[in-house]
Amino acid sequence: MRQPNDLSAFWLPFTPNRHFKTAPRMLARADGMYYYDESGRALLDSCAGLWCVNAGHGRVQIADAIARSARELDFAPTFQFAHPDAFALAQRLAALAPEGLDHVFFVNSGSEACDAALKLARAYFQKVGQGGRFRLIGREKGYHGVTFAGISVGGIGNNRKPYGPLLPGTDDHLPLPYDSGMRFTRGEPEDGADYADALEGLVALHGAETIAAVIVEPMAGSAGVFPTSGDYLKRLRAICDRHGILLIFDEVITAFGRLGCAFAAERYGVTPDIVTFAKGVTNGAVPMGGIIVSNAVHDAFMGGGADHQIELFHGHTYSAHPLACAAALATLDLYRDEDLFARAAKLEPVLESAVHELRNAPFVKDIRNVGLAAAIELESDHAAPGRHGYEIIRRAFLDENMVVRVSGDTIALSPPLIATQHDIGRMVDGIRNILSTLR
Repeated sequence: MRQPNDLSAFWLPFTPNRHFKTAPRMLARADGMYYYDESGRALLDSCAGLWCVNAGHGRVQIADAIARSARELDFAPTFQFAHPDAFALAQRLAALAPEGLDHVFFVNSGSEACDAALKLARAYFQKVGQGGRFRLIGREKGYHGVTFAGISVGGIGNNRKPYGPLLPGTDDHLPLPYDSGMRFTRGEPEDGADYADALEGLVALHGAETIAAVIVEPMAGSAGVFPTSGDYLKRLRAICDRHGILLIFDEVITAFGRLGCAFAAERYGVTPDIVTFAKGVTNGAVPMGGIIVSNAVHDAFMGGGADHQIELFHGHTYSAHPLACAAALATLDLYRDEDLFARAAKLEPVLESAVHELRNAPFVKDIRNVGLAAAIELESDHAAPGRHGYEIIRRAFLDENMVVRVSGDTIALSPPLIATQHDIGRMVDGIRNILSTLR
């Protein structure tokens, strides 16, 4: 029989469960920039939860909106029915998106958003009579969630290797537009546009008539904050246009202020055919994700057919869940009323200056930053890759009163957009203290 404090029932994701359960790091509540453990100790949140709590924790406006929705409309199906907040939220999101992206499809997470985008890309070409376009091309170090489609186009080996053969037509990956000569670059690299030309090579190899879509993150976040130059994205857009290939921006991390704009597409002046979103749309308070699609893609599904026929056979029980819609509408109000996207843009040089002060700290191999996100890549212990990163998490929690995010041996900083210069300085000082005694 299990004891009351038995931890064995919960299998944690992306966690070394055996070791974690010997000394669990429990987060009991949160407010503003801080988590609090069960003893009441304040822990500075350096990663906005998991890139999602952009407006800070414990926002009463969001909690109140969720509570009202739970009392008034706890659930409503969006198969053949709907509710007003779903339409209101879709309109708000379309207004924030680049011009021409006017139609929103709701899911429940970033993984499902990427899956929906890839599925829609293939279905679109079926609709327009080009069913031979089935290839879906991702990029090295790309992260597009954990569905089979997402890990297939993703470019992080540990997320792919355990699962055997993946989705057909997803074997090709573009190179990451970042190399060793770009180390310690402040902001986006000036060079790298020519990395987009690798797509021309895949067109020559397979034929454009077999390629449905290319999916990239404007900033590769989960792999360790790899910025992308605007010229690279512009060239990739031009190549896709030349060959009739759909371009998908995975903005699950970059949307809602992380790069100082509503969407990274706005920052770089490049409009994709489909953009994914999740995380910051509800400030992490309720699971929600979605895609915003171009008029051309949407309209291909709406033309022809009898009135009773379903245009798209896709969806989820909880698509546009009333509580999630309420949370998202309240979150968008906070972003607008507190001008948080502009605040993030003003904090960008503060974070950049602070994090690059770690250049000469022990074990530091590279430092990257863009928007309100930064990464400190460490030299790995070749006998135990990932050990340094795990030690950073453990020591930050125990010794520096911080919650940090790592990817392998790379520390990622992505503070809530409400952070102050003092908060950022404390994060960097905490990392410096740990590195000074790391073994």
